[in-house]
Amino acid sequence: MKVLVANLGSTSFKYRLFDMETERQLARGGIERIGAEESPVTAEIAGKRLEKRLPVPDHAVAVRCCLDQLTDPELGCLKDAAEVSAIGFKAVHGGRISGVQRVTEDVLAAMEEMSSTAPAHNPPYIRAMRLLRQRLPGIPLVAAFETDFHRTMPDRNRYYAVPYEWAEWHVLRWGFHGASHRYIAARTAELLGRNDLRIVSCHLGGSSSLCAVRNGQSVFTSMGMSPQTGLPNNNRVGDFDPFAIPIVMAKTGWTLEQTLEALANKSGLLGLSGVGTDMRDIRQAAAQGNPRASLAIDVFTASIRHYLGACLVELGGADVVVFTGGIGENDAELRAVVCEGLEELGIVLAPDKNRQARGECDISDSRSRARIWTMPTNEELMVARQVRDLLQAGG
Repeated sequence: MKVLVANLGSTSFKYRLFDMETERQLARGGIERIGAEESPVTAEIAGKRLEKRLPVPDHAVAVRCCLDQLTDPELGCLKDAAEVSAIGFKAVHGGRISGVQRVTEDVLAAMEEMSSTAPAHNPPYIRAMRLLRQRLPGIPLVAAFETDFHRTMPDRNRYYAVPYEWAEWHVLRWGFHGASHRYIAARTAELLGRNDLRIVSCHLGGSSSLCAVRNGQSVFTSMGMSPQTGLPNNNRVGDFDPFAIPIVMAKTGWTLEQTLEALANKSGLLGLSGVGTDMRDIRQAAAQGNPRASLAIDVFTASIRHYLGACLVELGGADVVVFTGGIGENDAELRAVVCEGLEELGIVLAPDKNRQARGECDISDSRSRARIWTMPTNEELMVARQVRDLLQAGG
């Protein structure tokens, strides 16, 4: 069984193709600036690399371009597109619908109901899925919702202290980055040979969240009803008091929609630093004496430590703390500051191991009760596994 996993942005399409008999990645590629006069197209298939520019007007054409690459007589790894058993999507928010689902009109309608909650994610997925259902009817589409991994959270960590009936409108803490946290839980258990671990999964990147995992199941996570909550993200606000919104509107003259747009797209690390959304650029600016860049790093780090503490209390301590995501895997300085002064909590980083870490590495000191790891995540593989399991079960 071969599964194509699609990762969509508003003007981008990235894919990975897996042979699910062995879980081997056969190919990967992507297309940027969809809808422009020319779109950069890249692919890595069977050790060969392709780079070119093509007119790609929409996501359906992007998928067709991907399938053409995969079946190309010289470059490709498939004889026919029919070898693709399904296209899987790392869908974000379906509200009343979660889990792993065949994409139907009802699934798309549920995603549309939550578009205001996930404005950067749901609309491009909905548009692309509709186009693909029309233009590639022979290939099943499967949505693996990010919220599914957190369905095991106890009610005390799911409900807000608001009128109880609001929960019927899906006003709950849903949590996201489910595919990443699921992978970290499974891979950590595999590496340590235990299924009874207390894990704090720190997914830190353009979008960030922490998750407390007990026995392979999510029991607490930092994100709430929307991906705008929890830690500051690259351009999204993170935690924010809603009673500040009327003040912002009064001072700026903005509408509610304009205010929410600023919170979703002009806040986070970008809003604080004024530099950009890439932590490497922000660190460089801070090193050059930019006080706003330094503030952005400090606020981000303090928020990570805040939620790390919450995870430790929920779990009653940790057996493993894992840093993953683009920042978590690569920013040794951030990891050091996050773990600073936590010796009494059993978390002690080994400075040399931390500085030299690449890929999957145990970076904990011999004195540390909790093991501390850097670990690349593999969200696409988790989606491919979920798609395979659904198809094998006849779904």
